[in-house]
Amino acid sequence: MDHTKAPLYEKLLEHSNLQSTSFHVPGHKAGIGLDPLAAARLEGVMSIDYTELTGLDDLHQPEGVIREAERLAADCFNADHSFLLVGGSTVGNLATILSMCQKGQHDLFIVQRNVHKSIIHGLMLARAQAVFLAPQVDEATGIAAGISLVDVGEALKQYPNAVGVILTNPNYYGMGIDLQAIIECVHASGIPVLVDEAHGAHYGFHPDIPQSALSAGADAVVQSTHKMLTAMTMGAMLHLKGNRIHPQTVRQQLSVIQSSSPSYPILASLDLSRRQLKLRGRALLNQALEGVEQLHQGLSLMPWFQLVGHELHSKLNQTNQLIESGQVYPINDSTYNSRAYTTLDPLKITLADRTRTLSGSELQRQLERHRCYPEMADPYYVLLVLSLATRVEDVSKLLLALRSITDEFGLDQKELAESNVVIHTWAYTAISQPTSFSLQTNQAINGDSNPHIVEVSVEEAIDALSQQAITPYPPGIPIIYPGERVTAVAAEQLRIWLQAGARIHGLTENGKILIHRGGNQA
Repeated sequence: MDHTKAPLYEKLLEHSNLQSTSFHVPGHKAGIGLDPLAAARLEGVMSIDYTELTGLDDLHQPEGVIREAERLAADCFNADHSFLLVGGSTVGNLATILSMCQKGQHDLFIVQRNVHKSIIHGLMLARAQAVFLAPQVDEATGIAAGISLVDVGEALKQYPNAVGVILTNPNYYGMGIDLQAIIECVHASGIPVLVDEAHGAHYGFHPDIPQSALSAGADAVVQSTHKMLTAMTMGAMLHLKGNRIHPQTVRQQLSVIQSSSPSYPILASLDLSRRQLKLRGRALLNQALEGVEQLHQGLSLMPWFQLVGHELHSKLNQTNQLIESGQVYPINDSTYNSRAYTTLDPLKITLADRTRTLSGSELQRQLERHRCYPEMADPYYVLLVLSLATRVEDVSKLLLALRSITDEFGLDQKELAESNVVIHTWAYTAISQPTSFSLQTNQAINGDSNPHIVEVSVEEAIDALSQQAITPYPPGIPIIYPGERVTAVAAEQLRIWLQAGARIHGLTENGKILIHRGGNQA
């Protein structure tokens, strides 16, 4: 296929060059109606912001340039079918879960517990049940990573009626696991695997970047093309491979949950992002990895900053080089085997202050003072995301900011903490009992109409059933699911996030939890 083409983007430019008169939506008329004060910034994008005009195709029934763009995407990512998404990975997850259902409701899924909240919302829409598999916690960092093959196999034995398995890989911090063995285990039971690969759209396009979920055999893979590649925000893709999930069913579900007025600029940016990755991805990733190496070298001179996964990253690079040269490299040292993850995205940089002077949230605030804006912070770590667009000067600015923070707080004069922290203490059984979801599961219920639903403090909520998902955002992974009993450990986790100043979705305006007082869910 000719990947030098960006058929949708080129067609939009062609129409723009016609200088036609608009008697159709949108109302800004290709940017003519923009506020003059904003025109200099926005008119380029708005000039191709069209609707389903003759020749511009229809996302919900593509037959022309959008269909061609999707076929090019499928070829680029080695999928059988690819769908362009304008609602982020969220709509890809929702549509796939609905497409995997068989009975229409009460279908049971085996789900990695530390998934994004959009997976839970998909289960709600499907009125499905979930058996949750607890993640393995990395001993060196306290961060929850992937699940174990043993737990997957045991869950399939216990619940042979499961209609599918839902995984997240990599996690928000770039930690991943060997998916192939897990997917083969699931396929032996004859059911499909959905992988939320929102943070891995670049996977498989460079030897120093982990392999993609599609190459590991996943049936459906959802990617946030805007996160690690260069599409506009909300631009994402859903890829299918094999025959376990029907593409027409997915298309139908997407037509229900995506806007009937999709953004053509977002669609065009997906088309361009695919072309860029296919034609220049290897070279651009080389540049980004040079920035990673520059950052690692700079941080080696500031050992009071913990760089998560540095040892594993170095070992994986060494492994790749030896494999390419035909040498055998047995990975059997404790540094590697103590990890709860086996792959690490080098473009995700997770930092902590080893002197414990600055929490993750405070380190984020200090970086922002120096005009360096991280992706997120948790109570102990700051996450920095590099990409194909990261420049050498960006890394230099970051290192200067860290040096200034070091001087301001005297970090180089302080003792390093002896022990690691644990931010994700998963006191859950490896395989949960089935949890039922519905559209009412996460609904806030007025206490006047239901006297059993009350608003209590975090401490008072222990042992009660939460009426809502309680989710630090980012990363958007619930600590407590709706209908789940609040444990003392979960309450302590929530307290740590609140103390760190995190934004918590699902709490009331007073920072409290809605629970069912009677012990049974309403």
